[in-house]
Amino acid sequence: MSFIHSTAIVNQKARIGADCFIGAFSIVGEQVILGERVHLESHVVIDGKTSIDDETRIFPFVSIGLAPQDLKYDGEETTTEIGKRNHIREFVTIHRGTSGGGGLTKIGDDCLLMAQAHVAHDCKIGDEVIMANAATLAGHVTIENRANIGAYSGVHQFCRVGVEAFIGGYSVIVKDAMPFAISQGNHAKCYGLNRLGLKRRGYARDTIEKLHHAYHLLLSAKLNTTQAVEKIKEEIKDCAEVDLLIDFIETSKRGVVK
Repeated sequence: MSFIHSTAIVNQKARIGADCFIGAFSIVGEQVILGERVHLESHVVIDGKTSIDDETRIFPFVSIGLAPQDLKYDGEETTTEIGKRNHIREFVTIHRGTSGGGGLTKIGDDCLLMAQAHVAHDCKIGDEVIMANAATLAGHVTIENRANIGAYSGVHQFCRVGVEAFIGGYSVIVKDAMPFAISQGNHAKCYGLNRLGLKRRGYARDTIEKLHHAYHLLLSAKLNTTQAVEKIKEEIKDCAEVDLLIDFIETSKRGVVK
């Protein structure tokens, strides 16, 4: 049995999983689907075609699945999907997608969105992502697995933030932030491999050294990006993480933060 506070407004057509908790003055719309053991504290608003998977916990004054802040949006039916075991803290806003952007805003599993973070329309966030207080994603942003977005940072429309990337606080990201690296500033610059972060994640020493060499070629060897990538391909073999870095650079549409 789920608990629904007497002051909460839950549409009769909403699908509520087992053992959910819906706190005081929360509002759950007609097309909302909650998985099992989803916990909504007080004053949570969830609307639109929105699904929230098992064991996600949502704190007071969060707004999920409402219409995007996009003047082109004209009421078309679009979607918000949130995965399992996420923690979404106070005053976070997550807007549903737009037809022009693919129609889907999506967040993976095991993420932490701290107070006042904002996820705009058509963003795609992977697993184990941390967005610190008031971190802001404009529309169509992609954040890959285990990236960390520092407090009060902003990510420009259509940018990507790579796997394990660390974005320092108060940064402005206007190009793609490379995986495994530290990027910081306004506009952000790349300060090389996040060695400490990779050690804490349990990456092998050989992998870390190969990535460090790749970033030396990219940032310190007085090569342009194309030359650096060719040099990396010549000098560094048999490393999946370096291959991922190369693919990230070669598929970038906005260029990468250097």
